[in-house]
Amino acid sequence: MTTTDVKRPPRILSIDALRGLVMLLMLVDHVREFFYLHAQVRDPMDLAATPPDLFLTRASSHLCAPLFILLTGLSARLYGQKHGPRATAAFLLKRGLLLILLEVTLVNVAWAGSFSPPILYLQVIWVIGLCMVALAALLWLPRVLLVTGALALMLGHNLLDGLVLQADEPGYVLWSILHQRGMIALPWGGVARTSYPLLPWIGVIAAGYALGPLFTGAVNETRRRAWLVGLGAAALVAFLVLRGLNGYGEPVAWQPGRTPLATALSFVNLTKYPPSADFLLLTLGLGLCLLTLFEVVPARLVGWLCVFGGAPLFFYLLHLALLRLLYDGAATAGLVGASGRVEAGSPAALWLIAAAVSIPLWVACRSMVRLKRSGRWPALSYL
Repeated sequence: MTTTDVKRPPRILSIDALRGLVMLLMLVDHVREFFYLHAQVRDPMDLAATPPDLFLTRASSHLCAPLFILLTGLSARLYGQKHGPRATAAFLLKRGLLLILLEVTLVNVAWAGSFSPPILYLQVIWVIGLCMVALAALLWLPRVLLVTGALALMLGHNLLDGLVLQADEPGYVLWSILHQRGMIALPWGGVARTSYPLLPWIGVIAAGYALGPLFTGAVNETRRRAWLVGLGAAALVAFLVLRGLNGYGEPVAWQPGRTPLATALSFVNLTKYPPSADFLLLTLGLGLCLLTLFEVVPARLVGWLCVFGGAPLFFYLLHLALLRLLYDGAATAGLVGASGRVEAGSPAALWLIAAAVSIPLWVACRSMVRLKRSGRWPALSYL
């Protein structure tokens, strides 16, 4: 029997491994959000006030949202190959609404440490939920239109940067959700902060969905890897060209620094909120190359990453709960620094804390993955 005769496993290891990697990078960044807010960073970062080790720690997490949303679209297409477009649209709609609900409830409670946070932050889980709802409608489009629309949203949305609305202007709320970060007054007197403007992320999830046919039995592994490497390389070359021209693609220009390192950091210091065209070209280009790498790495070397990638929502909710408990426990024990917060000593300490927290997370995720694969609880597929 040849390798092409073997039935493809129900899950694709390279996808789970890449998803697991970006979730661990997200864990590091969220440790930073809990334990290093005395040295908060801007978007894009202020290089004069951000040491290189903190810059690189924060920049490593820039892979997380683009790759996770890209893989969400890809996974939706793989789901559709088994269940059909109607069932896929229904699944995306239900799961998207669930994510939106979780963002405004459990996720905000975990971040704020309060059941009535003063500001409701609409962050990555919110935008993934909205993207899934959008994809439930967009998946019916012909592939060429889907790809065209995805590229237009990802690479063309910076043309809209000049459209800035004030809170008292018509359309402000909708525009704050779509493209402009803003504060939205809520009917009961609170406010919501739109941290992740939606438009470019719809392009990312649509691009992921369009990649789906590369992972069907009709495309052999060699051809798939060639496509992934080619697309990743094309994105990276386009990034180098656009960023090198120092014009369209990134609102903040790069500048030569006093050292080669300072120049390099300025070159890759990109805007995430909303993600600039350069930001998406760099992160998605690197992500597609990593996905190709995980295609050829032996399964025994990436299996531990697949554990995290096999239960992403479970990981997300649990890691926030663990970080909240860890932070509150340290504060109760009096481990508070001069800023009035619990402070990690250095960016290197953030990686060590994340490594320690990842151990119980891996154990819990392994149990959840096994339970999901047992099929006894179909609702667990949403985790």
